[in-house]
Amino acid sequence: MSPHSKRQIGTVILAAGDSSRLGQPKQLLRISGKSLVRRIIDAAGEAGCSPITVVTGGDHDQIVRELEETRVIVVQNKNWQHGIGTSIRAGVKKLVDNVQDLQAVVLLVCDQPFVTARTIEGLITLREKMNKSIVASRYADTLGVPALFDRSFFQELLSLSDEAGAKSIILRNRERVAQFSFPEGNLDIDTLHDYEKLTERKPNDPVRRGGRDARATSPSAEKSAE
Repeated sequence: MSPHSKRQIGTVILAAGDSSRLGQPKQLLRISGKSLVRRIIDAAGEAGCSPITVVTGGDHDQIVRELEETRVIVVQNKNWQHGIGTSIRAGVKKLVDNVQDLQAVVLLVCDQPFVTARTIEGLITLREKMNKSIVASRYADTLGVPALFDRSFFQELLSLSDEAGAKSIILRNRERVAQFSFPEGNLDIDTLHDYEKLTERKPNDPVRRGGRDARATSPSAEKSAE
C-alpha cells in the first residue's frame, strides 16, 4: 500500500460513553502506563490512518486533557446519551466534511485493548486484497469493530438511527463484507472486574484512576497488550 492511499483512510474513535458500569472513564484507564484512548490513537497513527477523529461525550473535559499532546480532531457529541449512532454520525460527518479525497473510514472503540497497529493494517490490507466495501472483525461468532467502511457506505453511516451501531450495517450487507479474523476482539472492558482481570491486579490493590500517574504495572499485562 502506498503512503498516499494510507493518508486517505481516516479513523473515527468512539470515546463518548460515560462508563456507568465501571464508575470512572474507561477511556483513561491505563495499561503499561498509557491510557486506553492514547493506545488506540497511537495504533491508528502507526497504521498510517489520517485524519484521526476522537468523538467525546460525557467525560469530554477529562479526555481532552489527555489528548493535549496528540494531533487528533476532537468532536464533542452533546447528544451522546441518545445512543452510539449519534457518535458515529458525528465522527464520520467531521471527516467527510473536511477530507475531500477520503476513501474509507476505520471505526474503533477504546475498550478493546488488543487492537494494535497490526490489527488496523490487517483491515486495510484485506480491503485491497478482497476488494470489498466493508472489512469487519470476526470474533465470538459475530462481526463487529474494528471495522473499515469504504466511501460507498458513508451515507449509511451518516444515516444511522441514534441507537444503532455500525454492526447493523455490517449484518445487512454480508455479501459486501470481508471478514478479518480477530478473536481478541471479544475482550473488552465494561466493568472494574474486566480491568482487574486484564491487568491481573491483586484484589487489595487500590483502584487506579485515569490520571497521568496511574498505570497498570503487571508484567504479564504489558506483554499481552503490546
